[in-house]
Amino acid sequence: MDESRKIARENLGIPLRNKVILSIDGGGMRGIFTLQILKKLEWLAGSPCYKWCDMVAGTSTGGLISSLILNKKSAIEIEEIYDKLVSKVFTKRSWLANRIYNPPAYDKKNFRELTHKLVGDQTLKQLNANTGLDMLFTAKDLAAGEETFFTCFNHNGTVKGTYQDVLLRAVMEATMSAPTYFSPFERFVDGGTTTFNNPVLAAVLEALHYDGKGKYKQNELTVFSFGTGSVLRFIEPSETKNPKGLDSIFWLKYVMAEASKDASEMQIDTLRSGLIEGLDLRRYQLSLDQEAVHKLPNIPIKPAPDISAATLHGLTDDQLKNIDMADVSKFELMKTLGQATAEFICPATELELPMTSRKANWFQKDFLAPNSKRGALVTARGDISGIQKRLSSSDWIDKQQT
Repeated sequence: MDESRKIARENLGIPLRNKVILSIDGGGMRGIFTLQILKKLEWLAGSPCYKWCDMVAGTSTGGLISSLILNKKSAIEIEEIYDKLVSKVFTKRSWLANRIYNPPAYDKKNFRELTHKLVGDQTLKQLNANTGLDMLFTAKDLAAGEETFFTCFNHNGTVKGTYQDVLLRAVMEATMSAPTYFSPFERFVDGGTTTFNNPVLAAVLEALHYDGKGKYKQNELTVFSFGTGSVLRFIEPSETKNPKGLDSIFWLKYVMAEASKDASEMQIDTLRSGLIEGLDLRRYQLSLDQEAVHKLPNIPIKPAPDISAATLHGLTDDQLKNIDMADVSKFELMKTLGQATAEFICPATELELPMTSRKANWFQKDFLAPNSKRGALVTARGDISGIQKRLSSSDWIDKQQT
């Protein structure tokens, strides 16, 4: 085993025999949040991900990050690219362009030129041969009415993958063409349009039962899954009858966002359930709300439109839930949230302690809240007793608006 792979596994508490999958969600400019956590992961591992992972998977911005890992870029190098790329990618198509009334809002001309410059005309097969990394990217095929998985796997010299000879930059554009934000890429739109904004379950299934079958084993597999910050839209029951603004726009935005979020959570719940016995899942996500953010170190933040807070703990739920994937004015805020999350995972106060004495996560296991199957930084707001009481009352049911 290569020395960097061995050291990374020792530092991250991964059994030496295990293969490692790195999976990254979609989320537009919020990918800068994820990069802060990846930087901390690589720091602890002692080397960039491409030196010790076995497979990468990504959707949309996660696909972009995974593509750059395939091009042997470290998280620090990818962050430098993101800093230059993000403002150019979200370029307004025209002053009249709008997601709702005149979509798409943005032009992909700069994205296409920049990705060509970054990755050239390499095929998935060529990148697999150059790095030894297997891969999976998602895109929704409108013409076929189904998700497409762009994959390339090498098992003992046999290369598998229906689309192994396509160009990486074509896959990068297919997986990031989010409807209303960007125009479709011929028949393809963003892989996260419905179920696969989080590609982790697809990646695990592909590795264990399809192109990676025989190479990957479920009881010898560690999976790092990274979110890009989850926007949880908590709506009070009294507000559901008369949402703010036009009802049609409110529900359109709500359904578009919630469909992929719920699908992501269901995939994580499935992998955490033990249904795939022996799987070592390590999921990292932050819900963008006050309760979750108040668990983080209270780092100062730079001024941004509509935000007057000086530190993270001064942010409100309304401000956090409105961090859109294309809102580049919140780019620095998402970077700060990522830095604070990375510090929460690996606090400097524990650095001098032996790993066995550290209480924080340090990427050693799934990132769970104590005595829970929910993420340590993912908020839950339920009312079990209230729901039980109200929905058991015939009088209450009959008084509800029809």
